[in-house]
Amino acid sequence: MTRPALIGDIGGTNARFALVTPGAFAPHDIQSLPCAEYPGIIEAARDYLERVGATGDQAPREACLAFACPVHGERVVMTNNHWAFTRTEVREALNLELFKVINDFMAQALGVPHVAEDERVTLQAGHCAPHATRLVIGPGTGLGVAGVFPGRHDWIPLPTEGGHVTFAPTDEREQNLLRHFRNRYGRISVERLLCGQGLLDLYVAHCSLKGANPQHRTPAEVTEAAGSDDPIARDTLQRFLKILGDVSGDAALTMGARGGVYLCGGILPRLLNWLPDSRFLEAFHDKGRMRDYTASLPVQVVTAPWTGLLGAAEALHNPEVE
Repeated sequence: MTRPALIGDIGGTNARFALVTPGAFAPHDIQSLPCAEYPGIIEAARDYLERVGATGDQAPREACLAFACPVHGERVVMTNNHWAFTRTEVREALNLELFKVINDFMAQALGVPHVAEDERVTLQAGHCAPHATRLVIGPGTGLGVAGVFPGRHDWIPLPTEGGHVTFAPTDEREQNLLRHFRNRYGRISVERLLCGQGLLDLYVAHCSLKGANPQHRTPAEVTEAAGSDDPIARDTLQRFLKILGDVSGDAALTMGARGGVYLCGGILPRLLNWLPDSRFLEAFHDKGRMRDYTASLPVQVVTAPWTGLLGAAEALHNPEVE
């Protein structure tokens, strides 16, 4: 009997695990476990395998786990929880013959080609060049920016640190916002604004510029208030989407993303009703002489809940992923 492989998408709060049949990409037996309840990845993985009965002669011998932190060396230290480990100790503890560790947004990028059509919402139809780079970008805890390119046999990941490029204001409102943020943080990256905390910070900045006291304390509260006709919260959300359009258009030009632009992450699926009437596409197009280029690109929001798990399954036997 063929053993399944273990795949995972590990964030600061939850560890999402699944099994995948060798040669396939569809995850099954998906479970999400709270990281705070386990000393580390080994204990969490063992508990998951016990829960789904993948032990003994059904215990995986292969695994690919994606983590929301830098994963360049032998030792991996989680950014937003207490987990830390070495690749060797996990491989030995779980008795794995193959163990790959990848960044969570690389997993998002590698997962996008495997997302079903009905789990993508089109913002701009455009024209998809068949043998061209795809841009994958998305605000969440930070701002992930990556690409994937269709190689001869496998998808080739193009990891970047594009979320850390410098924020460039395009109008007077954004000039004022930039001054506000510089006084607090110094140099401002686009990730400083385009993430969950960034949405809240944008709201506080708008309140400051309007001489109002902030009434909301979390990004979710700001989003809910925007839908309840709170004018400052509404302006904040609209500005967030406009800046995202600016940044996504710039990234598409930089990457040459004629294969399309895919908006991922946990925030945007919750803002689907806002996107069509926002200034996202206006800002995405507003690239001077390159306007026709950005206006021709397909743009879709990925709503699939397990894109990172699909990417981990892709990475497992992809020779382009070490």
